Amino acid sequence: MEHPIEDRDGHLATLEVAPVGAGVEIRGTAPSGGLTVTCAPARARELAAALVRAADEVESRLSADPVTVKARELRRGDVRDGDRAMTVADVRIDGATAHVTWKSDAGRNWTQGYDADADIALRRRG
Repeated sequence: MEHPIEDRDGHLATLEVAPVGAGVEIRGTAPSGGLTVTCAPARARELAAALVRAADEVESRLSADPVTVKARELRRGDVRDGDRAMTVADVRIDGATAHVTWKSDAGRNWTQGYDADADIALRRRG
């Protein structure tokens, strides 16, 4: 997968991620040069989790005021406001109940039922 990014000077660069043998290869290419690293799948997951945590921290600093939505309006990718990040993985509406499946940063999933009109504070919209 190729992902466009910018280097420190603001020039267009790319970050490619691909499975290679028993590892994951990450290749960065920019006008100023490039870098290729290979890591074990577990290390790649740690890197992905670190990127998510850093992105969450930046977004939380950018948006001091949480957004409040009705439980029935939640959508995949919404992040609940609170001490620990919980991301909406799925929402199913059953009459007056919204069944929300949450996913934690640790990869745990659970489903919780809410009144469809309940206010849910979000750190950010997905």
